[in-house]
Amino acid sequence: MTEAELYTVYKGVYVPKVLHPLECLKYYEEFTFRPDDILIVTYPKSGTTWMQEIVPLIQSEGDFAPIDTIPNWDRVPWLEEHRANILNLEERPSPRIFATHFHYNMMPESYFKVKPKVLYVLRNPKDVFTSSFHYYGMASFLVNPGTVDEFLEKFLDGKIMFGSWFDHVKGWINAKEQEHIFYIFYEDMIRDLKESVGKLASFLGKSLSQEVIAKIADRCVFKNMKQNKMSNYSMVTTEFFDQQKSEFLRKGTTGDWVNTMSATQSDRFDATYKEKMKDEKFKFVWD
Repeated sequence: MTEAELYTVYKGVYVPKVLHPLECLKYYEEFTFRPDDILIVTYPKSGTTWMQEIVPLIQSEGDFAPIDTIPNWDRVPWLEEHRANILNLEERPSPRIFATHFHYNMMPESYFKVKPKVLYVLRNPKDVFTSSFHYYGMASFLVNPGTVDEFLEKFLDGKIMFGSWFDHVKGWINAKEQEHIFYIFYEDMIRDLKESVGKLASFLGKSLSQEVIAKIADRCVFKNMKQNKMSNYSMVTTEFFDQQKSEFLRKGTTGDWVNTMSATQSDRFDATYKEKMKDEKFKFVWD
């Protein structure tokens, strides 16, 4: 199916119609944040599911019950998705934890007034591209990726779900309310998850012992998280995900792009990255 059949253009970017019906997008537009809300912000395929595992465990101080009994899409719901307006989010006790793929300039009025805590996850865009390529091949609500060359052009032009990676990242790294935002790299989480959990806990105002931090990190190592049926999307029917084609939680590694992109494709990506990010002073771990 085509983009016109599967996607809505909302605030300049594609969003899948099945996941983001117009009434749910309107719900987000009118959503009222609280100052102690925790908002996980990502460009798709940058570590959202991982953070949906880690952050509730930090808040529960290592109690596994929330992640063992509640599917991640209800545990940490996306505010722009179809379930948000039926979960009675207004009745949830503070601090509430949410996720969003929205660009900075797409955020609702309440966000800018209230300034909740934001955890912004960044990932090497070549790995984001690779993870997205496999994801688009198994998700029925997304346009088939086609060849690597074809999908690469769409990715670099922002003609995919939630638009341009470059615009998303530039918007959030240049956000005005920097004191409310914690930037964390997927690559640093891979390198030392225990250290990353400790930093996240500190930002969120949770004083956790080293024992609890180690316990959370061990549970959230990718191979362990992948076994959690509340997080690995194994409960989702094949109507949406065909995990015979590709697992939703696939590898959880860094540098896998070398197994998908040719040297020519990598050079094409690098040239676009250099041009689009030339004015950014933010330090990326992969540069």
